[in-house]
Amino acid sequence: FVKLVSGEVPEVPCISPVSGCVFEKRLLEKFVFEHGTDPVSNEPLSMEQVVEMKTNPLVKPKPPSATSIPAILKSLQDEWDACMLTSFTLRQQLHTTRQELSHALYQHDAACRVIARLTKEATAAREALATLKPTSGVQQTNQHQPAAMQVDKQQDDGEPIGLTEDVIQKLQDKASVLTSERKKRGKRMPEDLASADDIRSYRPIASHPGLHSASVPGILCLDLCSSDTNRVITGGADKTAVVFDKENEQVITTLKGHTKKVTHVLYHPVEDVVFTSSPDSTIRIWSVQNGDCSSIIRTHKEAVTGISLHALGDYLLSCSEDQHWAFSDVRTGQTLCRVTDDAISSALTCAQFHPDGLIFGTGTVDSQIKIWDLKERTNVANFPGHSGPVTAISFSENGYYLATAADDASVKLWDLRKLKNFKTLSMADNYEVSAVV
Repeated sequence: FVKLVSGEVPEVPCISPVSGCVFEKRLLEKFVFEHGTDPVSNEPLSMEQVVEMKTNPLVKPKPPSATSIPAILKSLQDEWDACMLTSFTLRQQLHTTRQELSHALYQHDAACRVIARLTKEATAAREALATLKPTSGVQQTNQHQPAAMQVDKQQDDGEPIGLTEDVIQKLQDKASVLTSERKKRGKRMPEDLASADDIRSYRPIASHPGLHSASVPGILCLDLCSSDTNRVITGGADKTAVVFDKENEQVITTLKGHTKKVTHVLYHPVEDVVFTSSPDSTIRIWSVQNGDCSSIIRTHKEAVTGISLHALGDYLLSCSEDQHWAFSDVRTGQTLCRVTDDAISSALTCAQFHPDGLIFGTGTVDSQIKIWDLKERTNVANFPGHSGPVTAISFSENGYYLATAADDASVKLWDLRKLKNFKTLSMADNYEVSAVV
């Protein structure tokens, strides 16, 4: 018989009328059941067409190769060699498949990275588009644009509108009230003021990591809400500001919009409003409740280096590396005045209102502390003495003293009535004082 399919002499031979070949019936049934065709000619075939051959039962003789022990060992050796070759082939195929899978996974990872980068760029483009000032082409379009964007156009194209008599009168009235309140308290220190020993025993009671991006680490500024000290705003190197509830340990909102790091933040004392500034030369006013930017102040041409809120809560002082300080209305986003002085030959580094709100101080890169009269917009006093760029200034609550810090690793205390330095706190050269209160 012809040894097809199995390569062995068939026990139950049958013949296919399609190809005329002889098969083992058991194997032919399986093939026809799976494929429905003849194994040789691949033409359609059913088991009803197959003709079973009548043969006498035969005792299978042993093959000549299995008639002796050496022949049997040789047969076993051949089968072992064939098995090893098959195993080797399978290992090669497995290695090739693993390489193909590794390459596919690498391509998938690269595609995911490209998608993530494109998504980030698309998000940045949307944010930039949202903050663009409107064009002055169609009048109807401008009527339907948000007030903040209309303010931006006026801020970029127009000049400061100046301090009106109403504004000056509001500043004067508030200063009179604040001055009289401080005089009533006298010069005595508050009874509940913390002592040096109390401050020395202070220890951290909580730590809140993860507020800003881990890929661009760094919290650069911080402020508390005076009406609810559980609320904290922080500005980071990741170009965002975060309003955080430290009691519930939850992020209230994340403020995105600046194109460079956020270097200064302020929380409004009585309203749910925060202010941020950045080296991108803008100051943004945000609503904490919905996380929207209500106004963008673009009065400065270079990096904004300091902001301070007036006691009225309606006006914001800012200074910049462009050697100008500005006084802006936070309700409208308009700059009321932008001032520089011919004597200023270097960038301004910080700014702070006096508690009365009628004067304020600024620091400069060339180690000067300048006191300004807000109503007259003039420089009324200077405090030289530092030997490095001034990093921070702060007026005392009673309004009599001023503390300043600079890159010369020292803090100086000034008497505003006598216009002189009465104490200097010097530290080692490796100290950097970045803030003072």
